[in-house]
Amino acid sequence: MTDTERATCAALAGLLRAAAVLAVWGFALMCIAALVLALTMRSLSTTAAMGFGAVVVLGTLERYFAFRLRLDQALFADLSRGAIASLDALDTALDRLGLRNAPATKVARPLDDRIQGTRQLMQRHAVVIACQTAMFLLALMTQDLS
Repeated sequence: MTDTERATCAALAGLLRAAAVLAVWGFALMCIAALVLALTMRSLSTTAAMGFGAVVVLGTLERYFAFRLRLDQALFADLSRGAIASLDALDTALDRLGLRNAPATKVARPLDDRIQGTRQLMQRHAVVIACQTAMFLLALMTQDLS
């Protein structure tokens, strides 16, 4: 890998570390919604209960995205430090662990494609958290506070 590629990997790993704040927000929303459902399910309006339930369901998807992003963050950090020697070595390790579907031809996926895939995953994660937040606010607004 070139110095520019290592710097790109380091920058992406840093961006993923910063974006971990979103994962904490999504996890907190899920936990609060689950707690509200567990403690006050009978007194909630149907709309509020469905809203909090949707936050919990979306939270499971958010946790999957957060896990994948954390894995990508560690892999890009290792690529930038040279702990992973090449993209071929990374692909071989991922194949051995069953984390990657090996293509029939042994063509290494370019770094730019990997970066694009990770950025798309970050965007999907952010969309899920935005949906969680919207559903949480909807559930709060439809709850009868009297």
